[in-house]
Amino acid sequence: MSSKINIQEPKGKLGILTPGMGAVSTTFMAGVIAANKGIGKPIGSISQMGKIRLGKRTDDRNPKVNEFVPLVSMKDMVFGGWDIFSENTYDAAMRAGVLDKELLYSLKDELLAIKPMSAVFDPDFVKNIKGENIKNEKSKMDAAKALMADIKNFKTENNCDRLVIVWCASTEVYTEELDIHKSIEKFELALKENHPAISPSMIYAYASIKSGVPFANGAPNLTVDIPALIELANKLNVPIAGKDFKTGQTLMKTILGPGLKTRLLGIDGWFSTNILGNRDGEVLDDAGAFKTKEVSKLSVLDSILEPGKYPELYKDMYHKVRINYYPPKGDDKESWDNIDIFGWLGYKMQIKVNFLCKDSILAAPVVLDLAIFMDLAQRADMKGIQEWLSFYFKSPQTKKGLEPLHDIFLQKIKLENTLRHLMGETLINHLGLDYYEED
Repeated sequence: MSSKINIQEPKGKLGILTPGMGAVSTTFMAGVIAANKGIGKPIGSISQMGKIRLGKRTDDRNPKVNEFVPLVSMKDMVFGGWDIFSENTYDAAMRAGVLDKELLYSLKDELLAIKPMSAVFDPDFVKNIKGENIKNEKSKMDAAKALMADIKNFKTENNCDRLVIVWCASTEVYTEELDIHKSIEKFELALKENHPAISPSMIYAYASIKSGVPFANGAPNLTVDIPALIELANKLNVPIAGKDFKTGQTLMKTILGPGLKTRLLGIDGWFSTNILGNRDGEVLDDAGAFKTKEVSKLSVLDSILEPGKYPELYKDMYHKVRINYYPPKGDDKESWDNIDIFGWLGYKMQIKVNFLCKDSILAAPVVLDLAIFMDLAQRADMKGIQEWLSFYFKSPQTKKGLEPLHDIFLQKIKLENTLRHLMGETLINHLGLDYYEED
């Protein structure tokens, strides 16, 4: 058993701010309010419903995660954010159409009170939607300062002890790391000079870190995954994490992929296609935004299958991803996967998966857990990249040169062992030989 890490108690209110207050954010906020009123349960949330094994299997110690680790209570959360549309959270949730109208009506008073602040927006980065609730600043540095003022005012006006920011806005067009992203000095100069390679999400991340607020990136944007902002986060002792919430089709890949790899079954090809009709689908109908998402989704299987180590099984695998905007679907995403596999003596087989899911229903508990665990990380003085939260992301952010883990089962072990480490409990490696040596 290791020594327990000094963790500040989660006293007072936690403000959770989301850039983007569309389907995902409103589903998350409404869900927490509903759970607090006893109307529903936060299903899918490890922090609220998960249990964690401590010690040996024979010890029968399996407390709930939120009873083992000092986590903020859902009753101590306050919500806010930014959006390019000015409608309140009740109207936004109604328009999103994810949750039943009867449920939303029962939460109307609370949701009406949550109104978005004006957003930082650049149509060069998100091309298929337009809004009116947008900041009009002279430079990108001025926009960052305006966001910092919003953060400070929200914390004061809502009497919050701490804040967390979780990016829930749209996918931006594909951006590659440039020289201006290499150091904080270059980045800040580029902000002042309105450099075109600085996206709105980077401005939010910069403002968040400068304000001492943990930042989690729920989209596949480059955002906080650049040397300049990593440097700043480490310098100011601020936790950061990303990127791209792991929800529908990619969630299934991180479940099925490790199973096929563990059995050493070969894969000739994996074809994936999706249809969705929400704002996310509309944004991804743009080729630039789709490329950002495609890169994130394609990276998963290479990491899991390790074709370099198993060339005879996976080196020639053909992997294709398609996303199609289909408005009648709304938030009800539907995905199809055709997986051509081969086994003993090279004999061919197929697996077909048709997943009809609600994207925001799967994303809401991810937002909740990220907000809670990022707050824990800050109270435990864990600065910089929080790789232990890879479980929640399609394209986990890691230290440069370090291959990310995509296997969801290994990610869960990493998350749980981090919690055990923080609380001074023995890490579990599942060896189990000691049970037999005792005899």
